[in-house]
Amino acid sequence: MKEIASMMAGVVLEILVKPGDDVTDGMEVAILESMKMQLPVQSDKAGKVKEVKVNSGDFVNEGDLLLVLD
Repeated sequence: MKEIASMMAGVVLEILVKPGDDVTDGMEVAILESMKMQLPVQSDKAGKVKEVKVNSGDFVNEGDLLLVLD
């Protein structure tokens, strides 16, 4: 099981993938907003999305789990 975590604290603006989607290394999977800046979250792994752990509008801290990949 592979996990993708938040690299910073912020609000989840958008999740760009859903369960069953294929993800490649370097692919943008979510957009976070922090201090009025929108920052993409990129996968550092390849796999298939097993589970999305957050929703748009959720606040996350650095290191919080966003996605689980198979």
